[in-house]
Amino acid sequence: MDKLGIDWRILLAQTISFSLVFFVLWKYAYGPIFAMLHARREKIAESLANAEKIKADVARTEAERQKILADAGDKANKLIDEARQAAARVREVETQKAIASAEQIVTKAREAAAQERTQMLGELKREVGRLVVQTTSTVTGKILTADDQKRLAQETEKQLAS
Repeated sequence: MDKLGIDWRILLAQTISFSLVFFVLWKYAYGPIFAMLHARREKIAESLANAEKIKADVARTEAERQKILADAGDKANKLIDEARQAAARVREVETQKAIASAEQIVTKAREAAAQERTQMLGELKREVGRLVVQTTSTVTGKILTADDQKRLAQETEKQLAS
């Protein structure tokens, strides 16, 4: 190796010197740097996994929220329909009550009119009977007895009734 210009002693000293520097650098510089990079890679991987988990949780929560909103909308529509049906039933019941009340009023009015008519007819018959008796006594010029007045009133009532 002398022909190549290599001195074994210098080569050996340089190899030992390089090995010592390499060992010191590896032990105190590269080792902690590689450990820190490895820990950082694990932390980044863990953060990415957590981000995916959070994204899945957000999607699931959004789906649940949409479902809850849809259910609430369905329930609200159902309640509105039930309220409309109840209002229609109440309106129908109240309409029937109003019709029944109106019919009662009409019936009572007819009964009252019939009673009034009957009463007026009775008064009219008595008045006509009285006028017939008065006219008869005036025309005949004599005073009628109570029996005569009664008989004339009955005859007049019979004629008015037919």
